[in-house]
Amino acid sequence: QVQLVESGGGLVQPGGSLRLSCAASGSICSINAMGWYRQAPGKQRELVAAITSGGSTNYADSVKGRFTISRDNAKNTVYLQMNCLKLEDTAVYYCNADVATWGRRVGYDYWGQGTQVTVSS
Repeated sequence: QVQLVESGGGLVQPGGSLRLSCAASGSICSINAMGWYRQAPGKQRELVAAITSGGSTNYADSVKGRFTISRDNAKNTVYLQMNCLKLEDTAVYYCNADVATWGRRVGYDYWGQGTQVTVSS
């Protein structure tokens, strides 16, 4: 029904920047909230940033002031601009979206496969 495809991950030095993208496709009626989660080795998956359909945003305390989440509703895409990257930002980053489809007009939580972000000197 719905596919989320992340891109933009990679290897970057501390202090560098990366821009993640997540494009949703399928029988989409509407997308409500979208967000980014991450899971570092040995840790639980945690919310990094989220954005509502109205543009309200929330960030984990650890990334406030460094990361910016945005979305392009026309493209069904959410972005995560990551600046001033730190070693502790290393993780697999997962895209999440609350999507209502034409076949099921009730919001449902969808996940991407994840993209690796490695911050290393």
